[in-house]
Amino acid sequence: MVFLEFEKPLESLYEQLEKIKQVGEQGVIDVSDNIKELENTIRAKRKEIYTNLTGWQKVQLSRHPERPYTLFYIREITKKFTELHGDRYFGDDKAIVGGLAQINGHSVVLIGHQKGVSTKMRQYRNFGMANPEGYRKALRLMKLAEKFNVPVVTLIDTPGAYPGMEAEERGQAEAIARNLYEMSQLRVPILCYVIGEGASGGAIGIGVGDRVFMLENTWYSVISPESCSSILWRSWDYKEQAAEALKLTADHMFEFGLIDGIVKEPLGGAHTDPAGMAKALKKHMKKELSELLEMDPDARIAARIEKYSKMGQFRLKEKAEAQSEEESKS
Repeated sequence: MVFLEFEKPLESLYEQLEKIKQVGEQGVIDVSDNIKELENTIRAKRKEIYTNLTGWQKVQLSRHPERPYTLFYIREITKKFTELHGDRYFGDDKAIVGGLAQINGHSVVLIGHQKGVSTKMRQYRNFGMANPEGYRKALRLMKLAEKFNVPVVTLIDTPGAYPGMEAEERGQAEAIARNLYEMSQLRVPILCYVIGEGASGGAIGIGVGDRVFMLENTWYSVISPESCSSILWRSWDYKEQAAEALKLTADHMFEFGLIDGIVKEPLGGAHTDPAGMAKALKKHMKKELSELLEMDPDARIAARIEKYSKMGQFRLKEKAEAQSEEESKS
């Protein structure tokens, strides 16, 4: 079990519990009461810690090395998953996986970022940072879903689109922009979930949907706290302050009207009960898919466009006001 910095009080309690259990296994004395008492203490301490998390602590939880990734959810939630590869232009990006599957009898095209569960696999998956061919592969699969009239489900978990020179040379910005344009008009239902990190264009490249949800301990922002800190303060030392200023948690996103809801996680995070988290996510998907499939495609597209048009705040200047302002500047 891996403990984060703010979970250190739990680590010492678990160490005590393990020692008491070892004593009990020797059969010399009965330690059942001690075990029960310590387990109650752990539950109380866990509740105390996780009901008062800061923005930075939720960022840390979203990156927990034991947190379930896209391929885990695919195995637990879907049946008959058939992975499809390649963008038909350049190659097959391993940072984005996708294919045909069934969720509770619904045929879907499921697409998501995959970070990798070990050092070797993280390198293979490029730490979940997709190249242009990853977004073009995702779009190819979405168009396939449209052709066969099946919904699209996306699982978002990325520290950002890959920023390397070769990605820029192959049209990273164009690939993401194209996905935004095409997803806004796709005639089949689109259901999006942020299951870990949701950073910048790397996330929104597969994140335009009829319904967008975040797991409880995830984040969604135009920039990571570390990058924000390095830009504003020329140092990563202010990442905690940046996380609070960015308002990037699921609670903030829902409050701002940028997402449609929050999927609760087990106490302590999705990694403490991956199977339970997958079960809850599957139940949530079943409900949302059923509702979206009942809608008329034209009405669904209109609602999707209206949903994103309402985001943000702006004010239209009157012509006379704008002219007066220009004259005062000249």
